Amino acid sequence: MKAAVLREFGKPLVIEDVETPVPAADEVLIRVHACGIDGTDLKLLDGFGYHPDLPFIMGHEPAGVVEKIGDAVTDIVVGNRVVTYSFSSCGTCELCRSNRGQLCPNLGSVLGVKDKNGGYAEYLTMPARQVVQVPGEISFNDAATLCDAGITAFHAVDRARIAAGEIVLVIGVGGVGSYVVQIAKLRGARVIAAEATDAKCAHALALGVDDVIHSTDMDIAARCRELTDGRGVDCVIDVVGKEATLAAGVDSLFNGRRIVIVGYTTDSYPLNGKQIAQNELEVIGTRCGRKQDLIEAAALVATGGIQSIVTDSCPLADVNAGLARLRAGEVLGRCVLELG
Repeated sequence: MKAAVLREFGKPLVIEDVETPVPAADEVLIRVHACGIDGTDLKLLDGFGYHPDLPFIMGHEPAGVVEKIGDAVTDIVVGNRVVTYSFSSCGTCELCRSNRGQLCPNLGSVLGVKDKNGGYAEYLTMPARQVVQVPGEISFNDAATLCDAGITAFHAVDRARIAAGEIVLVIGVGGVGSYVVQIAKLRGARVIAAEATDAKCAHALALGVDDVIHSTDMDIAARCRELTDGRGVDCVIDVVGKEATLAAGVDSLFNGRRIVIVGYTTDSYPLNGKQIAQNELEVIGTRCGRKQDLIEAAALVATGGIQSIVTDSCPLADVNAGLARLRAGEVLGRCVLELG
């Protein structure tokens, strides 16, 4: 099969012919039709965060069709249209038992990220328990984005406890942010988006946000105060995670409210203890999501209530060009590799 292989950190991927994987008894073989490209992939390329053993096949947003099942698989059949849940957790620890498997201290492989080759290839294998069926109403391109952008956004909004009538600031409306703003609107929130370019601000407005802040031209926190008559927002969801965005997010909050940190970079942010304590602010972390979040995000997209976030696509052979476009900030929503 054809695959884009990471052979050296900091270097372009190499298109190669590699062996098609064979599913174990509890696994399925998936013919990949589409696979999303996102910021985690750029981190992997740079050797930041996870450091998989090389050579390695990235891609944690695959969608495709089951072509073969292992002898022990009973709930998936050949021909099912599926997406994948990336985290292989132990299933027995206190976090797994409380439905927080993505935080499992005994976490095993992470598809396309750690110890499990991913969807930058024509085929992949996956444990059947980590496979989620998707309805035919969802295209393969849109289904692929559910595996990271969709699940992450759904979980972040859930962690944020967004309620109808609240004012929410979303910093960064790329792939994950494109889902966040739409899910927050469906929860009945007034949504303010902050982005750095005219094109991305226009993209946010097209997704239905109520106001946009051009963060290059405006002070995010000051503008939030103006838009809320001096009050501030109820919740900030920071999908960027730079020192400047985290500081702006905290400064935008009304007393007793919360910031949810989705994105992360090499930046650190020194919290102002007095500001956090005296204003009773909450700082909430969120990591990807639970398998149930993926199932619910898929159901939400199937209803037609969410616009597609796919704004770019390319064939597997052009994967390095797609990654370069993402790194340059030229992808408004999500770029998807099309493999079939």
